[in-house]
Amino acid sequence: MSVALVNPVCPKSTLQEPLRVMVVDDSVVIRGLISRWVGSEPDMMVAGSLRTGRDAVNQLERINPDVAVLDIEMPELDGISALPQLLAKKRDLIIIMASTLTRRNAEISFKALSLGASDYIPKPESTRELTAAETFRHDLIQKIRHLGAKLRRAVPASPAPSVARTRGTPAETAAIAQPQLMRRAFGAQMPRVLLIGSSTGGPQALMALAADIGPLIDRFPVLITQHMPPTFTTILAEHLARSSHRPAHEAVDGEIVKAGQIYLAPGGRHMRVVRHGAEVMIALDDGPAVNFCKPAVDPLFTSATEVWQGSVMSVILTGMGSDGTRGGKDIVAAGGSVIAQDEATSVVWGMPGAAAHAGICAAVLPLNQIAPKLLRLFSGDRS
Repeated sequence: MSVALVNPVCPKSTLQEPLRVMVVDDSVVIRGLISRWVGSEPDMMVAGSLRTGRDAVNQLERINPDVAVLDIEMPELDGISALPQLLAKKRDLIIIMASTLTRRNAEISFKALSLGASDYIPKPESTRELTAAETFRHDLIQKIRHLGAKLRRAVPASPAPSVARTRGTPAETAAIAQPQLMRRAFGAQMPRVLLIGSSTGGPQALMALAADIGPLIDRFPVLITQHMPPTFTTILAEHLARSSHRPAHEAVDGEIVKAGQIYLAPGGRHMRVVRHGAEVMIALDDGPAVNFCKPAVDPLFTSATEVWQGSVMSVILTGMGSDGTRGGKDIVAAGGSVIAQDEATSVVWGMPGAAAHAGICAAVLPLNQIAPKLLRLFSGDRS
């Protein structure tokens, strides 16, 4: 078992060959920048730098990359057209879509996720911005590293001596080989709100979850922070509305929080909740990034305890880093509860893994078991 993804920064591998990265972008400036960034990391290497999607498809076998950074807008064959052809040739290829922050590109990025892309990353819009884009560099390198680490863990490896000597069923062996994660009881109070935090892999997980919790949404407010830039959150809200068949929108500063609504933190702003008399209101702020993220999950989680005290139910879904753990500790301290997505169904078991290893979770569940559990909990089941 690897618990490297529990930490905000994934340790660099010293036991395996560097991750092979293929950079596909028609901009020579961007290709050069990304190639330099990747080449400076000891656990990854540039396996190929190509101008078009057609080049990527034609040279895939020769380059044999682990990860491809694929631009959306390119001549001859664009990224969304090249994507299925690349995956047809190499099913386990990690593909990160790169695009500028336009509505069209955000919509294409969501389509790419449904076609098998692992993640997306927004590119700064100008060359001048690119030269100082440390946030872009940090996010891209972390995505390559974390997604590549999941790929490497999927490759069978020789068992450690202590595990190899273990006898019994696979389940018994796993129980012995892996550390036991502490579970705590669900909070005693009936939940009055559902909070969800997510990052890498989150859009797909959120849409699947929203599709199955309609009766809960009808009776309680749902507030979501997904690590995502502006424009992308606008599209995600529209997808959540379609998935849940319930109203979903980017939260607006000062609006009243009501049952029957999904509120999504807008890209580039933290979302908190505050009490104003008998009403609970959304409070957005443009403060500094938290856990390298804006919006971040921790501000939402912590602020909710000041409003609803022990009546908070929270879910931490797939994502890099540890955002949500600090806020989750505040929720538990106030008497509320935390559920984390399990490692097997997470694209990256960073955020939920951090919460699980911190001992704040009442349950760690596969994605398809979270909605049924929530429906029971919000109907009065406390187990």
